[in-house]
Amino acid sequence: MAINIKPLADRVVVEPAAAEEKTASGIFIPDTAKEKPQKGIVMAVGPGKKDEPTTVKVGDVVLYGKYSGTELNIDGSDYLIMRESDILAIA
Repeated sequence: MAINIKPLADRVVVEPAAAEEKTASGIFIPDTAKEKPQKGIVMAVGPGKKDEPTTVKVGDVVLYGKYSGTELNIDGSDYLIMRESDILAIA
């Protein structure tokens, strides 16, 4: 799904993955105990800085820091906007 937002400079818009619903052993996790996801899909990418083009592209699955980015709500969906430097890896 495309979004109508174009990040500036080295900013990236990421759609966070859903939080885990249950543990590996099958125990369901209540909403209050769920951890914030640290993985998501890149939805939009800025053009980069003058000497540093962005290396991620739309559709990449990325890993980012636990407290990275600013939360956005666009058309009822939650997204994060962050600098590309906050992204730790492409999965």
